[in-house]
Parts: sequence; structure tokens; C-alpha cells
Amino acid sequence: MKTLTINIPNTVDIDDKEARMSLASKLYERGKLTLGQAAELTGYSKETFMELLAEYNVSLINHPADELDEDIENARHHSI
Repeated sequence: MKTLTINIPNTVDIDDKEARMSLASKLYERGKLTLGQAAELTGYSKETFMELLAEYNVSLINHPADELDEDIENARHHSI
């Protein structure tokens, strides 16, 4: 795992857990981390991380609509 050091101004009211959650939720949203990786980064269980995503306005399902349409279409063709 990589180590990242970030200097945050003293005027910003954020603790380590919140900073980790902010970073992990954004990286998850962008598809850079899996759910498990993001949860590990925060130190939370997957279940807790999933619950906290709503507080950061991040959808648990973060697939683009066109990919979901493609998945549905593929599922239809394979089930026939």
C-alpha cells in the first residue's frame, strides 16, 4: 500500500477518519478503488463504509447508465 502525507491547514476542522473517508469515497466514486479497497483505506467494514457513502453523496452503485444497459442486454442474450 502507498503512503501519502497531506498537510491540511489548521483552520480546517477535519480529523484523520473524515479525511480518509472523503478520499476513499471519492476514489470509489471515480472507480479507482473497489468497495473493499475503499473500506480498508478508511478502516471501516464494508457494511459501515456502504452506509457512510450516503453522507458523502456517493452512490453505492456507481456504474454509468450505458454500462448498465449493456449488462442488461448481455444478460438477456445469455439467458435465451
